Amino acid sequence: MMTKDFSKYTVGVIVGRFQLHELHEAHVDLIETVVSRHNKVILFLGVSPLLGTTNNPLDFTSRKMMIQEKYPEIVILALPDRRSDEAWSKNLDARVKEVFPLGKVLLYGGRDSFIPHYKGSFDTTELEQTIYISGTEIRKQISEEIKASPLWRAGAIHQAYNRYPISYQTVDIVAMTSDSSRLLLAKKPNEDLYRFIGGFVDPTDPSLEAAARREFAEETGGSTEIGGLQYVGSFRIDDWRYASERDKIMTAFFVATYSFGHLSPSDDISELRWFDYDTFATKEFINTQIVEEHRPLANALITKFSK
Repeated sequence: MMTKDFSKYTVGVIVGRFQLHELHEAHVDLIETVVSRHNKVILFLGVSPLLGTTNNPLDFTSRKMMIQEKYPEIVILALPDRRSDEAWSKNLDARVKEVFPLGKVLLYGGRDSFIPHYKGSFDTTELEQTIYISGTEIRKQISEEIKASPLWRAGAIHQAYNRYPISYQTVDIVAMTSDSSRLLLAKKPNEDLYRFIGGFVDPTDPSLEAAARREFAEETGGSTEIGGLQYVGSFRIDDWRYASERDKIMTAFFVATYSFGHLSPSDDISELRWFDYDTFATKEFINTQIVEEHRPLANALITKFSK
C-alpha cells in the first residue's frame, strides 16, 4: 500500500459528529494527528435535522465549544445531513472552498467513517486507529447516571426546551359484537368512568392497524383477536397529564368486530364490560359514563353508525 505524501496537502479536513460530553482519547488522537500534518485545519460537525435523539443528543454549538476549548486554532463548521450522499458531498466540497479557496485538500476519516459515502472531488485517507471507543456505549452509560450537580440539572432543562414539541401517536379501539348490538369498554385503575381500549403506538408497529390489534390483545388478556378494523377518525386527546405541556397526544380511532379469545383485564386495565349499543349511544351515557377525553371519539362513533 502506497503511503500518502501529506506534505503536499495544505488543508486537512476532519468530518465527524463528536456526540459526547467530552473528547475521548480516540478523538484527541485523530485531531492531533491532523493538526500535526497541516497548518490549515477544518473540522466539520455533522448536524442532524432531528433534535435531542439518542444518536444526536447535542446541538452544534455545545460540541463546537467543547472542541474549541482544547483546539482554539481549528476552524469548526456545521455540516447538515442530506438525503443523498451526492448532495452531502457536494455541500462538503463547497464549504471547504468557502474557507480555503486555494490549496490541496485531504479529508480524514476513521473506522466506520464517512469515506465510503463520499462522492466529492477531494482526496481522502483513513487513519489507522489504535484506540477503539464506542460513543454509543458511553452515551448509554451517561443516560443511566444522575449527577448531584447544578450543571447536570441545567443541562437536563436545556435539553427539554431545545427540541421540537412532540405529538405522541396512540390508537383507540372499540370492539363490537358481530351484529353491532354491544360494544366493549374499559376502566383504568383509580378512574370511575369508562374509556375505549388503546395505548401508545410502538416504533416497531408496522402500521396503526397493527398497533390497534396489538394494544387490544395486550389490554384484554393477551389471547383475544379483533377483525374488520375500520378507521373512524383522528383526534387530539386532551390528556390531563399533558394539559400544561407543549407535547400532546394524537389518537387514531378504530371500530372492529370482536373475534375470539378470553377477556381478562390486563396491562393497566382494571375492568372490561360489554354495553348495549343503544344504552351507549345517548348523550346522558356519554356525558356521565365516558371519560371526558374520549367523548369526542364516542360522538364520532355514533355519527358513523347513524349514517
